[in-house]
Amino acid sequence: MSALLETRALARSFGAVTAAADINVTIEAGEIVGVIGSNGAGKTTFINMVTGYLKPSSGEILFKGKSIVGKNPRQVMRAGVCRSFQVAQLFPELTVLDNVLIAHGMVQKGSLSLLRPLVTEQSTRHAEALLKEYGITDYLGEKVVTLPQGVRKLLDIALAMLGEPEVLLLDEPTSGVAIDDKFDLMDTVMHALQRSGSAVLFVEHDMEVIARYSTRLLVFYDGRVLADGPTAEVMRHEKVQEHVTGHHLEISENKEASHA
Repeated sequence: MSALLETRALARSFGAVTAAADINVTIEAGEIVGVIGSNGAGKTTFINMVTGYLKPSSGEILFKGKSIVGKNPRQVMRAGVCRSFQVAQLFPELTVLDNVLIAHGMVQKGSLSLLRPLVTEQSTRHAEALLKEYGITDYLGEKVVTLPQGVRKLLDIALAMLGEPEVLLLDEPTSGVAIDDKFDLMDTVMHALQRSGSAVLFVEHDMEVIARYSTRLLVFYDGRVLADGPTAEVMRHEKVQEHVTGHHLEISENKEASHA
């Protein structure tokens, strides 16, 4: 049986600069994979290639055994691979509900049209159920521009889940979120994702978040995969400590994360 998502010898260059080289990764259904690396290590380049925002210079990207190289982001999303962004991609002057209804209309119909109603009883029920699942129903009528950063992050992730992806890539989900709120945010996200059954890859700089929520860790360094394996094992890797984390973070082999 083939992996859900697989990259083979994936590479990307910008002129003489190699941003990613020989990336070989397989993702199985239901995995929760943390992705770490210093700035410029190749993490974002990897995510952009997998989600169709950047075409590889060479190599393969297979989803359920079929190539998705050359597909645009919308086509990749429809295939079953979605993402959120470090800076939430939302309509700031519209309400939370309006943002969900617009995204729902695009996912369900492929494009928006004046000839098709955007607001229906079914779409509104769907939107309200999604907001409830992500704990942001109280903000339903608020404009996005007024929202706390954590709520914006939750909304962006919720919109990515409208496509019912089998693989979800999260780019810095706790970036800009208050320290006291980061675990609550991640608990909410992980509970929702567990119910969906989606495999998750999340790029994160916060090692406490990585330790608490990832069961597998993928480490990028200088455009390549430096280490890949169980989180606790990888965090003890000498080269990971030397080049990426700069220290040893204690992680129990039998940790029971709060989201379990």
